[in-house]
Amino acid sequence: MTAMTMPGEYRRASKDFDHFIDDIKADTLIDSRNVVYTMTQGVFQTFRRRLDVADALRFADVLPPVLRAFFVADWNLDEAKRSFEDRAAMTREVQSLRGDHNFSPDTAIRDVAMAVRKHVDAAAFDSVLKTLPDGAEEFWRP
Repeated sequence: MTAMTMPGEYRRASKDFDHFIDDIKADTLIDSRNVVYTMTQGVFQTFRRRLDVADALRFADVLPPVLRAFFVADWNLDEAKRSFEDRAAMTREVQSLRGDHNFSPDTAIRDVAMAVRKHVDAAAFDSVLKTLPDGAEEFWRP
């Protein structure tokens, strides 16, 4: 019996996630991993609320393993689907996650979008975005 080789993306998942966090910290000058973590979680949840489950899972499939897990974690499937709004309204939604402990800047969506784009296959990412509801491509446009 021949064992299948573990894909590299899983072998280096932790390091890749650390690089993702470090990219946001460097681009935003935010020094706290906790702030970046909450900001990323808020951005992912805000985006996910605007997709149906099938679309969200197709989007998750183009993310690296830890971001993929992060995207689907703590998902309330009973939550009503929302519409895409202007960036300011969706940023307030990002900032509302753990409100008293959320220090996400007004550029949170852009900041996370820039970092995500550094860690995905750009063609696959853009291809999936084109299949999602109106507003999805704009959401991830830095």
